[in-house]
Amino acid sequence: MNLIFTVLEVVAPVFLLALIGFSWVKLGLDYRIEFVTRLAMTLSVPCLIFVALMETEISPSALTTVSLAAVVAYGFVTLGCYILVLTTKLDIRTYLAPLIFGNTGNLGLPLALFAFGTEGLGYAVVIFAIMAIYSFTFGIWLVSGSGSLMKVVKEPLVGATLLGALFLWQGWETPLFLTNTLELVGQMAIPMMLITLGVAVARLKPQGVGRAALISLLKALLCIAVAWATGLYFELPPVPFGVLVLQVSTPVAVTSYLIAVKYEADAEAVAGLVVISTLLSVLLIPATLAFLI
Repeated sequence: MNLIFTVLEVVAPVFLLALIGFSWVKLGLDYRIEFVTRLAMTLSVPCLIFVALMETEISPSALTTVSLAAVVAYGFVTLGCYILVLTTKLDIRTYLAPLIFGNTGNLGLPLALFAFGTEGLGYAVVIFAIMAIYSFTFGIWLVSGSGSLMKVVKEPLVGATLLGALFLWQGWETPLFLTNTLELVGQMAIPMMLITLGVAVARLKPQGVGRAALISLLKALLCIAVAWATGLYFELPPVPFGVLVLQVSTPVAVTSYLIAVKYEADAEAVAGLVVISTLLSVLLIPATLAFLI
């Protein structure tokens, strides 16, 4: 019974905030998702990442190990998803990228924070940054046929990650007034991303629900298995192990739908994956957490 309440304490704030965004749209209220997403990705999330890394008590060597584990995990997830797409005869350009890249920002960061505290958030932001770099290069190349390394370099969250890692490595700290300001800006990120997730799910119209449900379930099981095996191989302690499993197994990201629209892939099919995988995560995330906590 205590385990059930512990899991509920972690997942309830996440899904309640997403429900606020969902209800907001269903009530007919305006929500400019493009503006909010831009604000989050260019300002609040980079501040969150920088402060989390600067203030973390995690050793640089431990973060390096987790980073390597994340790279290996995403490598095997990519291979597994590629085999899944081939065997099910799905369109690679439409399906492969959404299956690889989970919602490590909107969903993964809050889950890591609520489940494992500030230490978990420190690990989560590193995995999130790795996934983002991978997504901005290989992910966009999969959908569009081209990718830009310069675009990755210009992303604020990449700069925030590198700068935060430098401050962590050198033991530097910003002046208190600046740290407080950055913390306030960063605190917007998690509730804003969760509400935006709810808004996005409410606006998307899923297509091919049965197929999307099967693919989403297979993706989740594959990602959990790969992350679990990778964590065991690298002998990660409980907190980074749990964060790795949570981050890698998050449902399909809303950004996958936006990229599909931009590069004229089958956006409706991707919308189905986003909605169904997110709804499926309501059951899978608590079940996964029950084994991690």
